[in-house]
Amino acid sequence: MAVIADQVIAALRSGHDELAALVRDLGPTDLTRPSGASEWQISQVLSHLGSGAEINQASLTAALTGGPAPDQDFNRSVWARWDAMDPTGHAEGFLDANRRLVEQYESLDAATRETVRVDLGFLPEPVDLATAARMRLSEFALHEWDIEVSFNPYATVAPEAVPLLLEQVGFLLGWVARPDALDGRRAELTVRVHDPEQTFGLRLGERVELTEAADQPDGEATMPAEAWLRLATGRLGPAHTPDGVTVTGPVSLDDLRRVFPGY
Repeated sequence: MAVIADQVIAALRSGHDELAALVRDLGPTDLTRPSGASEWQISQVLSHLGSGAEINQASLTAALTGGPAPDQDFNRSVWARWDAMDPTGHAEGFLDANRRLVEQYESLDAATRETVRVDLGFLPEPVDLATAARMRLSEFALHEWDIEVSFNPYATVAPEAVPLLLEQVGFLLGWVARPDALDGRRAELTVRVHDPEQTFGLRLGERVELTEAADQPDGEATMPAEAWLRLATGRLGPAHTPDGVTVTGPVSLDDLRRVFPGY
């Protein structure tokens, strides 16, 4: 787990450096542009990332010191403070809060990275550092895309993050998938992704879940792994779909977009 934690922390660092370089150049008008998250402008995405950095750091600090994990009252106070900021405050606050979180991850020695357990507040029990950091990377990398795509329609999720986040997708589906979008239709697809290569099943029924690939699937979806991450999180609209994305069988790519509306 320590090796995975090292990789995730390195991806958090490179992601921060890349996004910070962009954010430092944004003016007031840029900060109020629509982002790839349909209901948020860029400054609101930065507010979400900045407040999330504060809450993640508070959880990590509690784990390291043996103190109580932050509760919902703490979280609400953080959100309220960030909600009161103007767009420039969101940008400046993000740069500071996310830097401090990444630096704290980086400061942990190998033994601590292996043994510390972090209470994130919404899971049944504390998790190892690799899991906690990877959940932050999932949030960060996708919202980084939300900001970058506002300026570059061909933006992709950071390549160093993609292989680390693939196994997070199955966990997310229970939160974000909407099986009712298929109006009762059911299907089992084989999903083949590349860069990196993986093959697995996607079961669409009363629940949406990842499975082993079926021997006789109803259809098949093929795409880059990066595109699969964005599809599963509601970020693969027609304007941002790369070449090589195909879906065959009883459901279409548009059907899958409705099943995965995003967050």
